[in-house]
Amino acid sequence: MGKIIALVNQKGGVGKTTTTINLATYLAKLGKRVLLVDLDPQANASSGLGIDPRTLQKHLYHNLVLKEDLQNTIIRLNFAGHDIIPAHSDLAGASIELAEVENREYQLFEVLRQAKNSYDFIVIDSPPSLGLLTINGLVAADEVIIPVQTEYFALEGLGQLLNTINLVQENLQPRLQLGGIVMTMYDRRNNLARQVVKEVRNHFPDKVFDSVIPRTVRLAEAPSFGQSILQFDSFNKGARAYRQLAEEVIARSEGK
Repeated sequence: MGKIIALVNQKGGVGKTTTTINLATYLAKLGKRVLLVDLDPQANASSGLGIDPRTLQKHLYHNLVLKEDLQNTIIRLNFAGHDIIPAHSDLAGASIELAEVENREYQLFEVLRQAKNSYDFIVIDSPPSLGLLTINGLVAADEVIIPVQTEYFALEGLGQLLNTINLVQENLQPRLQLGGIVMTMYDRRNNLARQVVKEVRNHFPDKVFDSVIPRTVRLAEAPSFGQSILQFDSFNKGARAYRQLAEEVIARSEGK
């Protein structure tokens, strides 16, 4: 049975979608069966892997709200080596439509139950908010990975997010675990960035991944070509960092 990982940070611009795309691709590169679930109405993970949401006839909204079978929405990305359930702007209305639904927080959990046995990892790209869609992602997940930008306000909002995770654990999903914190957009020439990494490691000594994702132009460019960094520039230092992250995720999953 596969592990479901939600990447969550309600603060935008922290490299969450970039991390989701590249973690999924490198997990697949390392031989794992992977499904990426784009839960964000902005659909950046979908477009960042070459899918134009405007051309889609079926997407995650149809599973969450209309209860359509997953096989109608899963797309195989041969170049990336993994599958994806793409997002669409219609998801923005799902929060409203699900508001009156019984067990509204468990809708994605029910959807992904259909797929959990078919994959080693299911990776969820959550919206930059703590709304109903993100709560669905947390309830569906076995663990959470939090991307944290190595800048001054890195810890701002992290306490609120951890409190939300605790509430989900206590009230909705007791098996949910904090899988780890990954530091992103790191510039080793910047004294502040080094201080932020040190501070986060001190606060969460056992939870911060060794892999630190650097700030590189190539990482920022890759989604505009519909590619992960593996396809776009596999020799880039960002590519090496994401491969290391994927190896850490696998090792932690296997208890190594």
